[in-house]
Amino acid sequence: MTAAPQVVVLANSDLLAAATAARLVTKLVDAQASKGTASVVLTGGRTGTAVLAQLLASPAKDAVDWSNVDFYWGDERFLPSGHPERNETQARDALLDHVPVDPSRVHAMEPSDGKFGDDPDAAAEAYAGLLASKAQPDDQGLVPTFDVCLLGVGEEGHTASIFPGSPAVHETERTVVAVRDCPKPPPTRVSLTLPAIRRSGEVWLLTGGEAKAAAIAMALGGAGEVEIPAAGARGRQHTLWLLDKAAAGKLPPPS
Repeated sequence: MTAAPQVVVLANSDLLAAATAARLVTKLVDAQASKGTASVVLTGGRTGTAVLAQLLASPAKDAVDWSNVDFYWGDERFLPSGHPERNETQARDALLDHVPVDPSRVHAMEPSDGKFGDDPDAAAEAYAGLLASKAQPDDQGLVPTFDVCLLGVGEEGHTASIFPGSPAVHETERTVVAVRDCPKPPPTRVSLTLPAIRRSGEVWLLTGGEAKAAAIAMALGGAGEVEIPAAGARGRQHTLWLLDKAAAGKLPPPS
């Protein structure tokens, strides 16, 4: 049984990004101290990209051995390589092109003009194969145990590209799926599934803004993952919600 999620509320979105960046440095350094390497699942969107920008601006980033970090993505917009709306493009612009990463450890999802062409199912299958190839016997599954998985939360409660009531939210066997007809553009994406996300040691859900408050209150109030997919995103050891005051506005006061 996983522990109850922890909720941390910051005053505003800038502090949310800065606090998450500081936590991430500590998490990566601790992982490398214990086993030599670290792994992180990145998220896109305004908050996810702001965290990476804050990380780049922090002198503490030099405490991380960037060549010994594996980078994955929780989801990707199925667009051509280098497209400004791809999560990979945003992460490279905000951080990855500016720190000494090992290119072979940056595990991006295939673009729509990549080796599988305009076939998101093939791209999803290839990413599932990549994850399986990185899993160790101790991981006991087809996904490596990510040290930390960063996720955003949508206004209707989606996380990664798992939307309420969608086929992806019902997936129990596959680790990566193609997602079509997304209710927000672009309509086609590739996403980790909830079972894959739950292989993470820690899951951090980060989001800000009053528009998210109702979904967050439902997720933390016991809603099911089919209705609010973010409610099904949890880590094996720890689940952390990092919110700004506006996003936490409908939560009950701490007891």
